[in-house]
Amino acid sequence: MFAINHEAVDLDLRYATADNLTGSPIYTHAVALLHPDAHSALERSADLASAMGYRIIVFDAYRPSIAQWRLWEALPDPKFIADPRAAGSTHSRGIAIDLTLADSTGKPLEMGTDFDEMCIQSYHGRLDLDREAHRNRAILLGIMTATGWEHQPYEWWHYNLPDPLVYQKKDDAETVARIMRI
Repeated sequence: MFAINHEAVDLDLRYATADNLTGSPIYTHAVALLHPDAHSALERSADLASAMGYRIIVFDAYRPSIAQWRLWEALPDPKFIADPRAAGSTHSRGIAIDLTLADSTGKPLEMGTDFDEMCIQSYHGRLDLDREAHRNRAILLGIMTATGWEHQPYEWWHYNLPDPLVYQKKDDAETVARIMRI
């Protein structure tokens, strides 16, 4: 797993703070990790965003299965939180990322809802958002899909690599310890 470190990427790791849907920190270390394939794709995404005058803000990347359970316990809705008893989360495989776009100064662009706002307005293709939010979501979708990512239809902020079951979950103690105490 590679740590995210790109000049056009800022980290706002919400699960390392209380500013998340559980109301308390889940991670003890504010580090964002990705599988090498996802890391390479994110580098391409950041390069493209930068060439267009944007920055990327990452909210979450690799998520240990134990953290997935904490989210599931807070919101057991499979539209928004992958059931850890089933295939689990693409985050736990290190091939998913939650992110948004920012302007060149790092100010987040308007997306119509906040990250982790679990409501129908967070779905892709909503018609009840203002023009600016539509435009910004379309730009993010274009950047991410052009660089190899797939979107999650219920969360404008979530992207993962195709064929997720090709990738194994990463729950070894060494990798998990880079994010949280076990």
